[in-house]
Amino acid sequence: MMNIDQYRNGHNDTDAVRIMIVEDHPLFGQGLRRVLEGESDLRVIAEVDDGALAVDRALELQPDVILMDINLPGKNGLQATREIKNSSLGSAIGIIILTAYHDDEQLFHALRAGAAAYYTKDVLPGELIPAVRAVAHNNYVIGEEVMNRPQVARWMLHQFEDLAIFGESPDEMFVPLSPREMEILQFITRGASNKEIAHALGISRQTVKNHMSSILRKLAVNDRTQAAVLALRRGWVRLEDTAAIN
Repeated sequence: MMNIDQYRNGHNDTDAVRIMIVEDHPLFGQGLRRVLEGESDLRVIAEVDDGALAVDRALELQPDVILMDINLPGKNGLQATREIKNSSLGSAIGIIILTAYHDDEQLFHALRAGAAAYYTKDVLPGELIPAVRAVAHNNYVIGEEVMNRPQVARWMLHQFEDLAIFGESPDEMFVPLSPREMEILQFITRGASNKEIAHALGISRQTVKNHMSSILRKLAVNDRTQAAVLALRRGWVRLEDTAAIN
């Protein structure tokens, strides 16, 4: 592993790092652009304010790095990240998740979705800019450490082992929700019943129940209300998207 310090200064590559910002709050997005473009080796090539559009634009432009908010309209940032990284065109794009909410489980969800780094939105420019450079060179950044893919895999395995030592179940902790489970979670936050969800998605009520059980287990909550509150707090679902289904 390397320390992030070696990426604090710009490089002399001919081509600047091409960056796409995915952020739906204009002031925060403008602040990011201003900070990034103050560096001679960084260039913002696009700004997007919607998760679904972010996937399309990422595959079209193929930036080196994406700064991805989690709380987005259309698709949340974890969903968009997973789609981009699972695409052959987007597999080489480095994605840095930016969020207002932080805990270890959120970090694991981001890494499992395909993110290369994860920061809260109060991150200082002196932390974010070196991370952008490191991620542009196909690295991962966790804390102050710069890792390659095998090192990240070993780091995550070590975290699982530590959980087992302290009595937690690593098989149930930090398991990312599937795309379908994330979709159902969005319906739950709108107060939709299993019957309404089944109708909207064209699946059986039993299938919805099965997904619901999996969601509660993965999130370690007892009921739908707790799941909805957790999803809103983490920014997986936007408050303005929770209007009841007609």
